[in-house]
Amino acid sequence: MSATAYQGATAEAIRHHYDVSNDFYALWLDSSLTYTCALWAEPGAGQEAAPDDLETAQARKLDHLIEGARAAGARRVLDVGCGWGSLLKRLTQVHGVQHAVGLTLSDSQADLAESTRISGAEIRVENWRDHRPAEPYDAIISIGAFEHFARTGLTRGERVAAYREFFERCYEWLPARGRVALQTNIKGNNTVMDKATVRELMFIIETIFPESEIPALSEVVESGEKLFDVVSLRNDPDHYSRTCAEWLRRLQENREAAVRLSGEENVVNYENYLGASVRHFQNRHLGLSRIILEKGR
Repeated sequence: MSATAYQGATAEAIRHHYDVSNDFYALWLDSSLTYTCALWAEPGAGQEAAPDDLETAQARKLDHLIEGARAAGARRVLDVGCGWGSLLKRLTQVHGVQHAVGLTLSDSQADLAESTRISGAEIRVENWRDHRPAEPYDAIISIGAFEHFARTGLTRGERVAAYREFFERCYEWLPARGRVALQTNIKGNNTVMDKATVRELMFIIETIFPESEIPALSEVVESGEKLFDVVSLRNDPDHYSRTCAEWLRRLQENREAAVRLSGEENVVNYENYLGASVRHFQNRHLGLSRIILEKGR
């Protein structure tokens, strides 16, 4: 087990973003308050009789990761970065999981998740690094939290070491052939950026997600080597561009209420962040990976 100091974002940095206001986020997220990239139906896939909507696409995403982790019907599942509890609800209310444990560093997220009284779920305000489960998990799912596991300014080697510690913990907590389903933003392969693009990406990290860092896909894969095999991997930047566009549309539709709840400056910052994200996923400056990993033995 690694003995390095924690290299990820502090609890204070996490709360800077996620504790803005539960009511503010409820204005523009879907009804389940899922604040991560959705999984939209592919054109011509014949999955939808009606046009896809955000709620359906978010539920599809949760199901995709639950099925990939083989978590359906499991006795114990861990959700690292549980947000407002949408995955915990899906696990216990739809997929028959007996006990789901969710970890978050946001007090307001935990308070709201606990207030909904999700039967079979346990919410902890706790860093994964400090987590000491009483018994192993059958599956682990982490959606949109990996970006917080290494701080801005670390070298590649330091980032890989930080990510590897997370995978070492997962390895310790899972049985043989147990799976991790991971969804994370990644750096895109389009490295041609003008000064405006660089400024926008720096704004997202410094103002919206302080102390966080978007990993390269190679760093994620390298950090899990000799612990987990990659079962499947898909890159869905267009799905995140569409998700951010829908969030931005909803925020602007409810702009007056958003300003009342969080102030003009905060709303402008979120409009800029979401608008920039639409462009940077479209232009492949950013990617979105959904990875299923399996413990070797």
